[in-house]
Amino acid sequence: MPQDMPTLAGAQDFDFFVGQWTIRHRQLRRRLAGDTEWIEFDGAVSMRKFLNGFGNIDETEILSPRGHYHGATLRLFDPATGHWSIYWFDSRNPRMDTPMVGRFQDGIGLFYADEDFEGRPIKVRFIWTPVSPDRCNWEQAFSADGGATWETNWYMAMTRA
Repeated sequence: MPQDMPTLAGAQDFDFFVGQWTIRHRQLRRRLAGDTEWIEFDGAVSMRKFLNGFGNIDETEILSPRGHYHGATLRLFDPATGHWSIYWFDSRNPRMDTPMVGRFQDGIGLFYADEDFEGRPIKVRFIWTPVSPDRCNWEQAFSADGGATWETNWYMAMTRA
């Protein structure tokens, strides 16, 4: 390997997600409000790698009863730290959100960011769980107390199309 080519260790973490997937979304109606009502809906996502595996992008169609929209996720791997940065953007407000940063350990991906939600600072957590070659799960949780407690507010159960 040439000296200017960084190692790929960790860059294959999202290889399980390459391809076409159908999604069953389960989303908390209101976040950080003590709500227990869930909304369920369908969607689809397509992911591909680029930058010799150091990046990938997916395009998502979200068929929410709150509105149909399209989103995309850009993921970039930093071989110096072994961490991924995950950037989300969608057609409702086309700008990149604060990146979620983290990595896979023991087959589970954990990613975190500090953000604002409805005018207050929160922590955000993503958990990626590859279940099998044809199934994987993603979930999002918010914490309003610095990470002491978490409210999971969005699940995606994905099946290879």
